[in-house]
Amino acid sequence: MPHAAAPPVILGNEPGSFPHSVLAERHPAIIRQVREAFPYGPGLHRGLDALQAACTDGVIDPLPADAHDRDRWRVWGLDEHTGSSWFDVPWLWSESYFYRRLLEAVGYFGPGPWQGIDPFRPFKLAELEAPETDEELAALDALEGRPVEEQAHALLHGSLWGNRADLGFRLSDAEAEQRAAVPGLVADDSERFWELLPQAGADSGTDFGFGTGFDSGIGTVCLVADNAGRELVPDLLLAAHLLEHRRCGRVVLHVKPYPYYVSDATTADVVDAVRKLSGARGAAAEHGRRLWRAMADGTLTVRAHPFSAAPLPYARMPDDLRAEFAAATLTIVKGDLNYRRLVGDSRWAPTTPFADVTAYFPGPVAALRTLKSDVITGLDAGTEAALVAAEGQRWRTGGTHALIQVRR
Repeated sequence: MPHAAAPPVILGNEPGSFPHSVLAERHPAIIRQVREAFPYGPGLHRGLDALQAACTDGVIDPLPADAHDRDRWRVWGLDEHTGSSWFDVPWLWSESYFYRRLLEAVGYFGPGPWQGIDPFRPFKLAELEAPETDEELAALDALEGRPVEEQAHALLHGSLWGNRADLGFRLSDAEAEQRAAVPGLVADDSERFWELLPQAGADSGTDFGFGTGFDSGIGTVCLVADNAGRELVPDLLLAAHLLEHRRCGRVVLHVKPYPYYVSDATTADVVDAVRKLSGARGAAAEHGRRLWRAMADGTLTVRAHPFSAAPLPYARMPDDLRAEFAAATLTIVKGDLNYRRLVGDSRWAPTTPFADVTAYFPGPVAALRTLKSDVITGLDAGTEAALVAAEGQRWRTGGTHALIQVRR
C-alpha cells in the first residue's frame, strides 16, 4: 500500500463538482449518443431508458443472476453498493459500473444479435479516419531523418499529448478540443524515464519485427493503454520506437477486455490502429507493417486482463498482474483514468510525492497523463501556487496541462 496515508476517496455527491457533473450530465449524454448511433430495437431502448433513470435519480441495482461476471463484481464491491445512490459510492466505482451496465443494456454480452457489438465503435472509427489523424501521420515523414534522441523525445510527447483525444471527455466538454494545450509540463521526469531503459542499440532497426521474437536480454516494457484512435496511434508509435532501437525486447500492451469509458482501447481497436498505420503513406505505413509483424512474432503482445476494467485502484491488483508488472523493466501507465487508479482516486494534496503514493507498485512505473480530473500528486509547491494563481482550480480538469512522472 502507499506510504502516504490516503485522504477519503472521491464521491460524486457534491453538487457543482467535476465528479457530480460526470454522473449527472456526461453519463446521460453518453446514453443518448449510443442510442442514436445504432438502430437498437424497442427492448434495448427500454434498457437504455431504465439505465438513464437509475443513474440519475435511482439506485444501483445488482447484475442479473446469470451475468458471466457477477461473482467478479461481487468481489469488487457490488453487494456493498447495491441499493445506494450512484452519487454516494466511490466515483471510480460508479463510473466503471455505469459502463458495465451500459453494455448490459445494449446486449453486448448476449446472447442475441447485438452480442459483441461495441456501442462506441462508430465514434472510434470516425476519429481514426478524421483529417487530423492523417495530418499527424504525415508529420512522421519529417521525423525520419532526425537524430534518434530527437525522435524519442517527439514520440514520447506525442504519446503524452495524444491523451487529449478522449471521446468521453469531449462529450461532456464541447470546447475541450479548441483549448490550446499549455506547452510546459506541470511535472517532467522524462530524463528519468529514458534512464530506466537501455541505451539505443547500435544496430537499431535491423531486426525489429522480422520474426526474431522476444529478446529477453533487454527486458519488457508494459504499456497500459488508455484511449483508442488518435491516442492509441502515438502509443503504438512509441512502442515501435522502443523496439526498433532496442530500448526493450518486448512491449506488452495492456488494453480493456471490453468497451469501456467510450474510447478506451480494446484488442479490436489495436488492430484498427495498426491497419490505419499500414494503409497510410510514407513512414507511417512502414511503422504499421513493422507493428503487424511484431504482433505476429510476439515482440508486441496484447493483454486484456479483467482487472483492466475493474472499479478499483491498482493497489488492489491481483497477484498474476502484480507478477507481470514486477518482471517488467518499466510499466508505462497512460491517461487520466489509469492515473486515478495508480495513485488512488482521492483528493491528495498536490505536493504529496508521487513516489510515496506509488510505493506499493511492484516495479518501476511512469505516468503519462493530461489532466482531466481533480486527482494530482507530485507537484512542487511553486508550480501549484502558480497554477492556482493563474487559473484557480480549472487547471486540474481542463485537459490543457500534462505531466510525466516516474518512480524507479
